[in-house]
Amino acid sequence: MASDLKEKLDALKIDRGNEPPSSGLGLKIGIGVLVVVVAAAAWWMLRPRATLVRTTTVEASAGASGGASSVLNASGYVTARREATVSSRVTGKVVEVLVEEGMKVEKDQILARLDASQARQALALSEAQLEASRRSIDETEARLNEAKIRKNRTRELVAGGVSSKADWDAVEAEVNVLEAQLATQRQRVVASEREVDIQRQFVEDTIIRAPFAGVAISKNAQPGEIISPMSAGGGFTRTGICTVVDMSSLEIEVDVNEAYIQRVEPGQKVQATLDAYRDWAIPATVITTIPAADRQKATVTVRIAFDQLDPRILPDMGIKVAFLADAIAPEDPATARTRVVRVGRAALRGPQGDEFVFVVGPDDKLERRAVKVGADTGDPVEVVAGLNAGERVVLEGPAELVAGAIVAERKKE
Repeated sequence: MASDLKEKLDALKIDRGNEPPSSGLGLKIGIGVLVVVVAAAAWWMLRPRATLVRTTTVEASAGASGGASSVLNASGYVTARREATVSSRVTGKVVEVLVEEGMKVEKDQILARLDASQARQALALSEAQLEASRRSIDETEARLNEAKIRKNRTRELVAGGVSSKADWDAVEAEVNVLEAQLATQRQRVVASEREVDIQRQFVEDTIIRAPFAGVAISKNAQPGEIISPMSAGGGFTRTGICTVVDMSSLEIEVDVNEAYIQRVEPGQKVQATLDAYRDWAIPATVITTIPAADRQKATVTVRIAFDQLDPRILPDMGIKVAFLADAIAPEDPATARTRVVRVGRAALRGPQGDEFVFVVGPDDKLERRAVKVGADTGDPVEVVAGLNAGERVVLEGPAELVAGAIVAERKKE
């Protein structure tokens, strides 16, 4: 009985002779931790990283308002049809300038005066010569009257047989000579009068007047400087007193690509936007298309008139115009939202006629989207299909961008 109990107790004993040493278990744990660390590092190194890009927001085009669609967009400048650099007709020294930049001037208003001392002396000399010519006429007329009296007396004496035929011939010749001298002197008086008129004009030319009413936009000369209608003196001679612009003659000149000039016609309505006032839509109308093309730029110049002038419109301001269609057909609202939007030209990728852009989604992933570009020669360019106003597109980024890539906005330096 005791032996059976002993056997049962021995069976319950744990045999520790076959257990692995404790150092083997720690090695396995270390290896496992190392594997986990290496896997985490590999994931960190191989994880997809965001590509740095610069983006821009798609804007609604100005042509979207007003109920008319834009058939063509172009850029140009405000020009004045009447603009003149006012100079003198003679070379002289400026003694007085009566105009300043921004001053309004009237037609024939005096702008400056030149030194007229020599011109006045020449005028005085011409007037004196005219007076001498007139006095010589008086002398010749008196001598002619005396000769005619002698001629009549000689005629009577010859008829009475007192004087000879030679006396008659002599007095008749004297009368003829004096008449010829008188005719010559009268012509000299006419020539002297013309000379006086010329010298008076020279004096008048020393006074520089405004050719038309307008605004002086520049002042080019100061008292003491030499002014001449022709450039001379190695750059020390001025060629103008000031530049006057007729503000009522302001209009727009734009260059249109000759491939799209058929979309422009006289009388067509235009919506203009000054670069200085981008939120101000200015109504305008096409005047004419200048019938000549620039072979270097392949463009045709179009003249456009403002429907109403405004003091904010100044010469040489940059301006963008949208040529409007007469009417637009009803269309789906979703299509209307994407018809007229503008985006920076740098956002366009791909060859002409097959352009696309990368649109940045809410999760910062790129979507490659084909777009249709309008006939726009400016920047930003009009996109007539493929984009909605308010969407964000990539403006600058690496050439190897692909759809699905994750991007992040590059900080401005």
